[in-house]
Amino acid sequence: MKNWFKDIGPGVLIAAAFIGPGTVTVCTLAGNQYSFALLWAMVFSIIATIVLQEMSARLGLVSKMGLAKAVRTEIKTPALRWVAIVLVMAAILVGNAAYEAGNISGGVLGLETIISETSFSIGSLSINIFSILIGVIAFILLYLGSYKIIEKSLVALVILMSLSFLFTAIITKPDMLAVLKGLIIPSFPDGSLLTIIALIGTTVVPYNLFLHASLVQEKWKGEGDIKKAKKDTIVSIILGGIVSMAIIICAASIQTTKVSSAADLAMGLEPLFGNYAKYFMAIGLFAAGITSAITAPLAAAYVARGCFNWKNDLKSKKFRLVWMLILVLGVVFSSTGIKPIEIIKFAQIANGLLLPIIAGFLLWIMNRSSVLGSYKNTRLQNGIGLAIVLITLVLGIKTIAKVFNLF
Repeated sequence: MKNWFKDIGPGVLIAAAFIGPGTVTVCTLAGNQYSFALLWAMVFSIIATIVLQEMSARLGLVSKMGLAKAVRTEIKTPALRWVAIVLVMAAILVGNAAYEAGNISGGVLGLETIISETSFSIGSLSINIFSILIGVIAFILLYLGSYKIIEKSLVALVILMSLSFLFTAIITKPDMLAVLKGLIIPSFPDGSLLTIIALIGTTVVPYNLFLHASLVQEKWKGEGDIKKAKKDTIVSIILGGIVSMAIIICAASIQTTKVSSAADLAMGLEPLFGNYAKYFMAIGLFAAGITSAITAPLAAAYVARGCFNWKNDLKSKKFRLVWMLILVLGVVFSSTGIKPIEIIKFAQIANGLLLPIIAGFLLWIMNRSSVLGSYKNTRLQNGIGLAIVLITLVLGIKTIAKVFNLF
């Protein structure tokens, strides 16, 4: 058992990254509006995430490069190389700053569910103390610059988050036959298409593809550890998927249309299932926010390192400057009264534009013999990967259309 846990690490960080407040909110809305009918979409999302993240982990172990560095190395034309670097850097920095604000805001919602809101004013500016608190916790863990400390901290938070949501789901005593039906039989209730797309988009996170290729190099030595990385990926992402499903199940138990966020869900559970349900949900939301608040800046720093070929040092000034920038922007946007819905809309635009592009870059790199040799993708892996890229392309178009109310 000790050896089994020893091989668990980077995959848990990926799960920690995609189960953020955005995921909690989307799953809450899916469960509240459509009960168990969209659980199958989470099954599809888990499979897609496992496929793409396995590719990312294999790339990191075999090539000793992150995705950003692999793209920079393999594009031989200088002009195209710089276009790709600028595109990736701009999208990741802007997108992750938006995600970071949402992550911190979500953690704050969890705290405010059980503790009164606390803020102070500087002139006409109101600052939320909880936003600063979450930012400080994330800053300390990242500044220590130790992969092992970050990994252990996030594993502990993910376990806390998982237990919180699972216990809450168990308390609601769901109809297991209906849950099983929702898992295995795809259905498209009226008006559910965009919610299905949102469930997929909030699980298949573009910056995780950069993050995973770098994290496996911190944990393992090379291609001899591919099996360990694959097991870690499968186990961790399935765990993350189960947590997301637990949130859908929780939300399905609330017989009201007034639930619009995870915080509403936490409060809505209290009269039905007692104080404990509210506390479990609130703690889970806080853990979801803080885990993602750590991984988003870390991913941006890894992307910058790969794009500009910086040395592999988590304590280097350049590396720290990038994650500090993302973290500060997240704290500022989440604590100064900017409406969370505006932040979420901005993040959706960034995600919609970025996801199919990054998935396409990854699939292209995974077929380069110069990078992966005999470990490049098989035909089956390419077929599944191409299907996912096409789906993410549709996802991007639909997400942008939804944000701008085009249809």
